[in-house]
Order: sequence, then structure tokens, then C-alpha cells
Amino acid sequence: MESTEAIILAAGYSSRANDFKMTLKIGTMTVLEHTVSKFDGICKKVIIVGGFQWEHIRETITTIQKNNKYDMDIVSVFNPRFDEGMFSSIQRGCREVQASSFFITPGDCPLVEKETIRNLARVEGNILIPSYHMKGGHPIKLAGEIKNIILGANAACNLRNILQGFEKHYLNTADPGILMDLDTPEDIKKGIDYYSKRMS
Repeated sequence: MESTEAIILAAGYSSRANDFKMTLKIGTMTVLEHTVSKFDGICKKVIIVGGFQWEHIRETITTIQKNNKYDMDIVSVFNPRFDEGMFSSIQRGCREVQASSFFITPGDCPLVEKETIRNLARVEGNILIPSYHMKGGHPIKLAGEIKNIILGANAACNLRNILQGFEKHYLNTADPGILMDLDTPEDIKKGIDYYSKRMS
């Protein structure tokens, strides 16, 4: 299996959630730690990009690191341009990537099954996207060469535009978690209910 790292985007305002999503608890772990945990044993490094409420993100990451549960490096970086949007955080994360391929996922996608990520890691290709019922979700996996294109792009660009020039491969899954972004209070409630049913 090729060397793989992951960028977790945790810099946003959480404006639609009426709360700061990354530090909300689902079961015994925060949303952010759930997302981090899914890459354990698959990636050699996870890069968490923070911005808004950086002090709370750092505190959460420090707790994760102290627990020493995961067999991977957990790195946190601050994006001073986080108010310019998600692409600036993707660029900040890409500056830390050293592997031959890397995942990108929003931090508020904690319900993806680990096996989905493991399956994505096994498949080679420039762009790999998990799908559920013909809908693409997170995380996506990109070849290392795309990192340089992202870093060379104008900050006003977006990832969708950059990826248009590449062939995309979709990996069909039975995992509805790939589509579950916790954007709104309703999403968060659905996510907690889904998690509770899976754990029961």
C-alpha cells in the first residue's frame, strides 16, 4: 500500500450549526476525534488545519495527543487566512503533506466507517471518491501530484475547479456516513441518532 496522509479541515465558523461542531461530543469523543480516529492504522500522519476558535481546536488536539491511542503522527497547523474559505485551508494543509497520496475531509464528517477509508487507501488513482447510492462523499483521496497544482493555484480558486482536469474514480460503498456532514442542528441530531443505533 502506498504511503498516505490525511488533511482534516477544522477551520470553519460552524455558522449553520449554532455551536462549535469540532468540540461537540458524540458518545465519549468529540466530533474532531471521531474524524481523526478513522485514519488510524491507515495514514502515517494526520494534519488538522484550524482557524476559527483555534485555542479550542488546539486544546482538543492536545488531549488527543496525550491519550496516545493512535499509531500515527497528529499535527495541527493554523490557517491565518481561514476567513477566505475552505480552499485556503486545503492549501495550508497541502504544505505539510509529504506522502505519495493524501486524503482530504472536513472535520465534521465523523461517521464514515474506517473500512471505507481502508478500501480507498488500497486503490490507486489520481482522484478517488467514495459513493453511496450514486452520491459522492468524503473523504476524497488525491495523488501527490495534485498537491502541487493546489499549492500553485490562486487563493480565489476552489478544489472542484482544480479537479475538473483529472479523471475521477468512484468507489461504491454501503456506508451512508460518507454523506453525513454535520452542518446544521438537524444534521447533528441525525448524526448522534445514527451513531447511537450503530453502537447499540
